[in-house]
Amino acid sequence: MRVIAGSARRLNLETPKGTDTRPTLDREKETLFNMLQSGIAGSCFLDLFSGSGQIGIEALSRGASSAYFVEQAAEALACIRKNLTFTRLQEQAVVMARDVCTAIPLLESRGLVFDYIFMDPPYGRQIERDVLLLLAKSSLVTENTQIIVESDLKTDFEYTEGLLNISKMKCYKTNKHTFFVKG
Repeated sequence: MRVIAGSARRLNLETPKGTDTRPTLDREKETLFNMLQSGIAGSCFLDLFSGSGQIGIEALSRGASSAYFVEQAAEALACIRKNLTFTRLQEQAVVMARDVCTAIPLLESRGLVFDYIFMDPPYGRQIERDVLLLLAKSSLVTENTQIIVESDLKTDFEYTEGLLNISKMKCYKTNKHTFFVKG
C-alpha cells in the first residue's frame, strides 16, 4: 500500500497486522481520488474508521489543508501516527482515538465543517447506517459536503432517502464507493 500522488507520492504505508483492518486497494483509491481531485486542494477532510490512515493521508498528500482521523483500535492508531510521521504530514492532521459516533458531536462542538467525509466501516454490520443518520443532521455537513462510504456490494442505502441523496456510485469487484450529498 502506497501514497499514489502528491507530496508523499510513492511512499509505502504500513497497515495494522491481522484481519481487523481492510485497506482500500491502490487501484480503488486511485479511482476514488480521480473522482475527487478537482476539489481536494485546500479542503478539510474527515476520515472515519481510519484504519491505517491511508485515505486521509492521500488527501493531505494531494493538497487538502487538513485531515481528521477517527479510529478507536490501538494498533490502528499507532499505525496512523507512524504513517503521518513517515509522510511528514502530521502538522496538518488531527488523530482522534474515539468511537465514530462519539467523535461526531465532539467535532461539531469545535465548529468544524468538512468538504469530504470518507468512511470505511466494517462490512456487514450496518454501522454505516448509524453514522449516516448522524451525519444527515450534523453541522459538520453542508450542501457542499461529499460523504463517501466504502461498503460491500450488497449494502443498501434506501434508509437515507429524504435525508441524503446518492450523487454517484462506483462499483468494483467486491465493494463499492457510494457518494452522498445533503438532501
